[in-house]
Amino acid sequence: METRRQFLTKAATAVPALLSGAWLSLCSRSKRPNIIWITAEDICPDLGCYGNKLVRTPNLDRLAKEGILYTNAFTTAPVCSASRSAFMTGMYQTSIGAHHHRSHRDDGYRLPEGIRLVTDYLRDAGYFTCNVTNPAPGIKIGGKTDFNFTTEKPFDGMDWNQRKKGQPFFAHINLPETHRTFIRDEENPTDPDKVVVPPCYPDHPVTRQDWALYYDTINRLDKRVGLILKRIEDEALLENTVIFFFGDNGRPHVRGKQWLYDGGIHVPLILSFPWETDMEPVNEDLISAIDLAPATLRLAGIEPPAAMQGRDFLSTKDQKREYIFAARDRCDETMDRIRCVRNKRHKYIRNYFPDRPYSQLNRYKESEYVTLRLMRKLHAEGKLGPKQELFMAEKRPPKELYDIQNDPYEVQNLAASPEYKIILEQMRSTLNNWVRDTRDLGERPEDPAITAFYKLEMRKIYDEKIKAAYKAENINIELLKDFD
Repeated sequence: METRRQFLTKAATAVPALLSGAWLSLCSRSKRPNIIWITAEDICPDLGCYGNKLVRTPNLDRLAKEGILYTNAFTTAPVCSASRSAFMTGMYQTSIGAHHHRSHRDDGYRLPEGIRLVTDYLRDAGYFTCNVTNPAPGIKIGGKTDFNFTTEKPFDGMDWNQRKKGQPFFAHINLPETHRTFIRDEENPTDPDKVVVPPCYPDHPVTRQDWALYYDTINRLDKRVGLILKRIEDEALLENTVIFFFGDNGRPHVRGKQWLYDGGIHVPLILSFPWETDMEPVNEDLISAIDLAPATLRLAGIEPPAAMQGRDFLSTKDQKREYIFAARDRCDETMDRIRCVRNKRHKYIRNYFPDRPYSQLNRYKESEYVTLRLMRKLHAEGKLGPKQELFMAEKRPPKELYDIQNDPYEVQNLAASPEYKIILEQMRSTLNNWVRDTRDLGERPEDPAITAFYKLEMRKIYDEKIKAAYKAENINIELLKDFD
């Protein structure tokens, strides 16, 4: 039986058309491709196709084998609403006032003049846009958007079957499996004893079980991707549909989601084309999630606006990135400001509130992150190792510098090392220029009333859950100094 790649290779030899010097197209210019974004929540490149031997991801592995696997894709924020606001506009969330997590959801805040969603441009060009809530038989999802601004019509409908006959479509499918709370994969449960625990976490049964359940959710995610791909194939859409699979932010673990270490911003990115490409099957270019918007527009035959900050990584028209940038601001009730710049080798992180601990109170994490509760307990008992104690420090360094190649878990801060002085200054200057050139709105303090509102809301949702969890695990609630 022919694979899709083999079939397309034969077909491409019959109907070749060079597009942008990047790929041979099966489709004529007059027949625009359908485009599907499959977004997974809270996930790093922890898939089989990225080398993880504990997960079972045959559908995503196949998508990668028949498409392009990107190894250096990063979101601009380590939390969903800020990240989604960015990649749906092709703009840094810090440039459009969408940087605080779940800000402006109900206050009528609108995007700055001239900034539009990728779906607005596609609709103008004749595409039907949909945020799919039933992407395959047996799958019902909420159609998450989570933008930090108000917009009347981000999508035209809830499924591509609502479009006019022959109309090209753009579909967004959000899969929530890898968001906490984790659910066990009963068919193929992950063995906790086989989990390789990163050195920044305590090697403890609780940690192993937590990571095993995270891997289980990836297994379950892959099964849903398989059902979606089957529907696309059954409806004879495969041969004219470009599929993007990517994460909205990093994995939901300590030092992951809500943080600018790679665990919070490094995501999988897989592209599958309905034509044979001349691109390498594994791509190591640095890609920012805001680059998805201009790449999507050009695939649809739309020239991205000059002011869009994303770059079309599929085209030779746009310069490849030397650096990616990311920002963390208020998350829920927890106020913070962190910025980072990263190239393929080094990362520089700037902490604007070095007087605050890494583990300052966040009710969502106290309730959902069992490993964080474990670390608080072991810290109080003096049982954490030096690399694990880093996260429990009372204060943070104002600057952090890591050699990602030699220190992938980012536990050896080289900012004070004389031999890295030149690199530190280069990265610091690069970040300064980015903050200035993109007009980083994190420079302005948020309205205190908004922070107070979220503090009250998070108390309503999580305080009783937190107290019950700490009591059940016999952890002293007094460790949360500002809990009340």
